[in-house]
Amino acid sequence: MMNIEAATHLVKNTAAELGFSFCGIAKAELLTEDARRLEDWLSKGMHGQMHYMEKYFDLRIDPRKLVPGAQSVITLLINYFPETSQSMEESKVSKYAWGQDYHVVIQSKLHAFFSILRDKIGAIEGRGFVDSAPVMERSWAQRSGLGWVGKNGNLINKNNGSFFFIASLIVDIELLYDSPLAKDYCGTCTQCIDACPTEAILPNKVVDGSKCISYFTIELKDALINHNMKGKFDQWLFGCDTCQDVCPWNRFSTPTKEPGFKPLPEILEFSTTDWEELTEESFKMIFKDSAIKRTKFSGIKRNLQFLKDNQHES
Repeated sequence: MMNIEAATHLVKNTAAELGFSFCGIAKAELLTEDARRLEDWLSKGMHGQMHYMEKYFDLRIDPRKLVPGAQSVITLLINYFPETSQSMEESKVSKYAWGQDYHVVIQSKLHAFFSILRDKIGAIEGRGFVDSAPVMERSWAQRSGLGWVGKNGNLINKNNGSFFFIASLIVDIELLYDSPLAKDYCGTCTQCIDACPTEAILPNKVVDGSKCISYFTIELKDALINHNMKGKFDQWLFGCDTCQDVCPWNRFSTPTKEPGFKPLPEILEFSTTDWEELTEESFKMIFKDSAIKRTKFSGIKRNLQFLKDNQHES
């Protein structure tokens, strides 16, 4: 079996070779403080209809229960910031969904990552995750020195901002652990709080998920969106980037080098009319490899109608 120093070096080098922007490692252990915060957040119903957040609580706060024998949590960041922008501002789509579905892109990298570790280290066990299991990715990213959790709930990296996907590789071998980032660099800034169209960002780094535009346009499965939200969506059709777009740290964002995140032309160029004229068949064909398919054709039509109603009433 490879020694700890060599294994850690292999992990960091492999992450860079596979196109990950940053890699940090933390000891697998119980997230006591995070457990308290999550329990409080759930008790206040801030997860809305995201009932999956209530499940597997014990696994969510302790990776050793998710992966038996786990000793290390490898956290990986991959940049998705685009080099261009949408030409139409009346039907906005969150940047994370402009390219191929990140689950597919990143999972293939995680499979390759684990195969390399097994080939070169030997008999190790582990699992890779990207939004596919109850893993508190941002907490592990902070613990491994990759950034801090901002007031908008996003992980912020001092060098490159917050437009990153976070993936985790939990393994049963001991590695050298990175130091947690102790300082919070948000300071007294409240730009994300002030800019949130639905006032979903609360003090003390609490985000009311049940009021977030991304929740309404993606997670909510109801046929209709709450009337109280009318006039507050700022033309967001799928997701919302407002709190990230105004964050001063994102002035350091640089375009992604990942080919899989190259934007679909339709997302950049579609007008509201194009979206409205889209058939279900075309939707399935155009967005078959996109995260947009998560809300389904019916969800996009519902969101379009909601934005249209807002314009008529304004």
